[in-house]
Amino acid sequence: MRLTRRNLLAAAAASPLAGMGTAALAAAPLPALVAPQAAGFDPAPLKALSDDLQGLVDRGQLAGVTTLAARKGKVFHFETRGLADVETGAPARPDTIWRIASMTKPVVGVAMMQLWEKGLWKLDDPVARHIPEFAGLKVKAPDGSLVPQASPMTMAQLMGHTAGFDVSAGYAQAGLRSGDLKEMIRRLAALPLAAQPGTDWRYGPSVDIQGHVVETLSGQRLDAYLAQNVFGPLKMPDTGFHVPAEKAPRVARIHTYKDGRIVAGPPQVIPVTPPVFLSGGGGLLSTAGDYFRFSQALLDGGALEGVRILKPETVRLMRRSVLAPGLTVDLYGPSQAGVGFGLDFAVIEDPAAAATPHGKDTFYWGGAFGTWFWIDPTNDVVFVGMIQNLNGSIPGAGTPNLREITPRRLYAALRERAA
Repeated sequence: MRLTRRNLLAAAAASPLAGMGTAALAAAPLPALVAPQAAGFDPAPLKALSDDLQGLVDRGQLAGVTTLAARKGKVFHFETRGLADVETGAPARPDTIWRIASMTKPVVGVAMMQLWEKGLWKLDDPVARHIPEFAGLKVKAPDGSLVPQASPMTMAQLMGHTAGFDVSAGYAQAGLRSGDLKEMIRRLAALPLAAQPGTDWRYGPSVDIQGHVVETLSGQRLDAYLAQNVFGPLKMPDTGFHVPAEKAPRVARIHTYKDGRIVAGPPQVIPVTPPVFLSGGGGLLSTAGDYFRFSQALLDGGALEGVRILKPETVRLMRRSVLAPGLTVDLYGPSQAGVGFGLDFAVIEDPAAAATPHGKDTFYWGGAFGTWFWIDPTNDVVFVGMIQNLNGSIPGAGTPNLREITPRRLYAALRERAA
């Protein structure tokens, strides 16, 4: 299907799920959809969020998008619009499966903390205690020389992206994903660290490394551990590192931009068998409904529908920044004021400094293809958003700034905000 404004609008409008009524929601594993007023939101300003998203689809700036919001466990907004694939014209649906990329990281963080609760590791443990290959890793100094670590990297630093590993681009030629997780560790052990542990926030292979730790401590492959201890208990049937062949038609296409308008991206490659490299940093696929259940469990202190995956105090620990004083999160350029980083989540410590309407202590992250979510314990809000764009999380790369638009619209509709 050739993308034009006319056929994009026609396909979206023709979808029986366009507009997302209650009947379409009934098939999803979610609580009943409630009126916004029942969750403390005004429908009129909330409609501005829907209008913004529909406008982006209508103008060819997004192919398809799913957004879900809940307060106090009540889902009051669940909308899907546009296309999952602009080439075939397949509509986006509530059960569309999306590559969630780095939204995998918090899931692996939960697995890590389950093992922490069992006493299998401690936050101040040297990483080398659990990965002997990393014992004695040198640090590349500014002059190019190799020097010892000033202090051994710790597990807390590994989960906070300050263990000293470089950004992902720094390993572009290292072939870290050319084998399994053990092979990745072997390759990393042959390379120096890029910074002294604890001194710099760098977004790199830290959670892939955590995936290896989960495998080592649990004695299971990462996919099997997550299925047994996270996805199964939380009833997340559409989340995993691959999708069964019968679910493949539900996977969204990756899109990109040409002359400012959305077009089909690279040829569709769908993992229908378990991959050799299980990326704890970015390998999962999921649905909005599944990821909502994961997020709601964390908002509720580690339990959902009577099933507990973490203790409340463990969840609180995960959303407490582990960065050293003066160290800041720096993802795409300028440091992010008012934002700390906990155990595989970013944390909004000062909403005013961060210039955001989110409540204090909101913890969140997103994925490379533009997916995003947040958990706001101050206002008891969960939000999940799904799109599928190449470079969808990079500011200025073509994707509309949904991570700014959606909280601004959502919180403008909240009747009584907490501080």
